[in-house]
Amino acid sequence: MISQSAELQLTRRELFRTGAMGIGVPAWMSLLSEETTGAEKSYVNPLRARKSDYNRRAQSVIYIHMIGAPSQLDLYVDKPKLREMTGELCPDELYNSQQFAFIRSRPKMYGSVFKFRNYGESGQTFSELLPNIGSMADDIAVIESMHSEQINHAPAQLFMQTGFGRFGRPSMGSWVTYGLGSENENLPAFVVMVTGSVGGAGNSMWGSGFLPSIYQGVEFRASGDPVLFLSNPKGIQPDDRRKIVDAIVALDREQLVDMGDPEIATRIGQYEMAFRMQTSVPQLMDTSQESKATHEMYGTKPGQAGFANNCMLARRFVERGVRFVQLFDQGWDHHGGIEKSIRNKASQIDKPIAALLKDLKQRGLLDETLVICGSEFGRTPMVQGSLSNAGRDHHKDCFAIWMAGGGIRGGSRIGESDDLGFSITKDPVSVHDFHATVLHLLGKDHEELTYRYQGRQFRLTDVAGTPVQQILS
Repeated sequence: MISQSAELQLTRRELFRTGAMGIGVPAWMSLLSEETTGAEKSYVNPLRARKSDYNRRAQSVIYIHMIGAPSQLDLYVDKPKLREMTGELCPDELYNSQQFAFIRSRPKMYGSVFKFRNYGESGQTFSELLPNIGSMADDIAVIESMHSEQINHAPAQLFMQTGFGRFGRPSMGSWVTYGLGSENENLPAFVVMVTGSVGGAGNSMWGSGFLPSIYQGVEFRASGDPVLFLSNPKGIQPDDRRKIVDAIVALDREQLVDMGDPEIATRIGQYEMAFRMQTSVPQLMDTSQESKATHEMYGTKPGQAGFANNCMLARRFVERGVRFVQLFDQGWDHHGGIEKSIRNKASQIDKPIAALLKDLKQRGLLDETLVICGSEFGRTPMVQGSLSNAGRDHHKDCFAIWMAGGGIRGGSRIGESDDLGFSITKDPVSVHDFHATVLHLLGKDHEELTYRYQGRQFRLTDVAGTPVQQILS
């Protein structure tokens, strides 16, 4: 099997010069056979589009992560029995069954103060806080039986995004772009947009870990240059920038031949990408091209930053072939005052997320775009603090996320929890199962998508994970 550095595609002259870099005659002949007549190649874009292992259901992913972990019991999972028990002391068997992050004494039970109703032909249940998302119920599959291994925010965010609770592993977006590349050479394959502050795990949530850094997410900002240092310095014209890039790339290619370091290939790709993005990004970020009806649907205005605008931009990105778009929305850590706080946050995301689904659907993009909405864990059915200023503690053993679009069986609900929403009673889904499912929908076998590092083959799903068949259409 040809090593990743060999995949950088050396020319015939460079192969002789370097002695084929020790990759052996079969790999050498393979490289020679791929040479195009009359056009020597010393470099091929590491983000070039790649074939999937089997027929892919989704071409792109939009992953919305709600930083801080909203309460599934107030948004997605109705528990009438819990509501009846509000104010009663937590049963001993529940209180003694697990470790809590902040609850230190036996708490009272706390049912949601919000009403729930059924939506669509499927009868999916959503809170009154999410009427717009509820209107898309027949396109959404809710996983009610998610569970994690991490109880605190930063490790849980890392675990959800990278499959590991400590720093150093590649994010899911990095794995996806490593495995599939991009359909657009003028934009990054993996784009990140953040509303509010970054989560406790920081930019490791979209980092490339031990993968070459070409696969890390590129953060787009709400003000100034959309991407840092994208504009030319004062006094530098586009032609001047082109000459500078050409000179640097020529030197990098010489060094790439000598060393075969994939990070040199990353530099080449990033210089070229940055130059092309100077034209493509301003046009993409200019939402004034969108109709008044589209802006009204999302609840935003041209030039207005925020979560709603990021949802619209997410559609624009996947429309142009970007493989993985990650939206982070901060402000869901409700340890107190949850009734007011979650109502406020839900009002900010309900309309834009529903608009994103509707927009993708009416443009014929939803069938090939996988939309995910989730967080690092869930919230407890017992109260943290007093009932007058009720909050909910972290809960890793039973929470909910939802998915829609590319290959998802809309209108379905996977897994079940007990009458209190405390424990899973049917079809548990681990974080590794979730990751395996996403890769499966993208046409990648999660056991085959590996990268050799420090002497062993690593994968997003580590040593576990099975695609959730019930969610597949």
